[in-house]
Amino acid sequence: MNSADLGRRVGVPSTALFTDQYELTMVQAALKAGTADRRSVFEAFTRRLPEGRRYGVVAGTGRVLDAVENFHFDDEMLAFLRDQDIVDASTVDWLADYRFSGDIWGYPEGEVYFPGSPLLRVEGSFAECVLLETVILSILNHDSAIAAAASRMSAAAGGRRLIEMGARRTHELSAVASARAAYVGGFHTTSDLAAGFRYNIPTVGTSAHAFTLLHDSERDAFQAQVDSLGRGTSLLVDTYDVTEAVRTAVEIAGPELGAVRIDSGDLLLVAHRVRQQLDELGATETKIVVTSDLDEYAIASLAAAPVDAYGVGTQLVTGSGHPTCSMVYKLVARARSASPADPLLPVVKKSLGAKSSKGGRKWAARRLDEYGVAEAEVIGTGDVPAELADRQLLVELVRGGEVVAREPLEAARERHTAARAGLPMSAMQLSRGEPVLPTEYV
Repeated sequence: MNSADLGRRVGVPSTALFTDQYELTMVQAALKAGTADRRSVFEAFTRRLPEGRRYGVVAGTGRVLDAVENFHFDDEMLAFLRDQDIVDASTVDWLADYRFSGDIWGYPEGEVYFPGSPLLRVEGSFAECVLLETVILSILNHDSAIAAAASRMSAAAGGRRLIEMGARRTHELSAVASARAAYVGGFHTTSDLAAGFRYNIPTVGTSAHAFTLLHDSERDAFQAQVDSLGRGTSLLVDTYDVTEAVRTAVEIAGPELGAVRIDSGDLLLVAHRVRQQLDELGATETKIVVTSDLDEYAIASLAAAPVDAYGVGTQLVTGSGHPTCSMVYKLVARARSASPADPLLPVVKKSLGAKSSKGGRKWAARRLDEYGVAEAEVIGTGDVPAELADRQLLVELVRGGEVVAREPLEAARERHTAARAGLPMSAMQLSRGEPVLPTEYV
């Protein structure tokens, strides 16, 4: 069981097979070689941001903690590994007792990151740490991509409300994770009830075109919805003729009509016309919600429109063109034994070009300028400079195998708002550009 970020407790199956086979075969070989217990440090990071992005957003940390807690092999899984001859009998016996017992540090959820940022640092024996690689990356890569897209959309919306409505555009379980990540990135509500149930995200929804088409007339459909949901409901007004639909909606619900939704057409033009019509009919408090394949650019283009809320689906749950963050999980330091007294030795793969990385157990801090605005992401090994001691980014998440940093999802959402506000103003630009902060190694 897990606490679903202090929302409802939901039973989660083991995450142990959410992995690649070579994680287990490496463990088998390391056990045979006597190196499986060597004290090791792995780090998750990305070498670059998706093209054109100015910053990344850490999301999925709470789900990673759930995955680590639930990473164990039950009898049926062990039988599968044995019967398929994936690993040998002695490795199956070792896996039967597996529970992560190490430590995890990381950027807190909702924080922003840049190329090279050590987003997650996993410490323990080689065998227990390497097994977590695939499930950690699958969660962080997906959720951070969605949160980054959500953050850009939130910045473009300029305080107007955002509704996540992408459940029908992705895998059913990805939809729940996407709604969670979108909430971290600045969305206000979701249409996905599973996300609302699991994570206490506010849910919204009224009707689709099918409901209007079901009835003999649009008036009958609107009357049925208002009779059921009250005058404060949102009515979909573009099934037939928008002007006639708005007039009918106000006639039925009166000035107390909560909102009208527009799902097609030239949204900028139609929104202006609908606002004028609503005001002339006395429905001055009725909101306008627009949907229809929006992304951050479309949202920004509607900044001058009298729109109160945006509903976003496809572009959000696909990361607005960047469905992954290209994060990797690398061994950066290891000892020659399991002894805490044995020093950690920096290790790094020799590589040319874009796949180069830095060895050593790292810390990270964000340096601010004289105005309190972030000016650099500083990463190093060894001692932290005194002037950066209170600006460190990594926090303790797991100690001795026990989660120590569970928090409400709302805390991650608020953290992101603060972290984004602390970046240079150019971070909010949607035009192509380099990361808004340089990464400095010391």
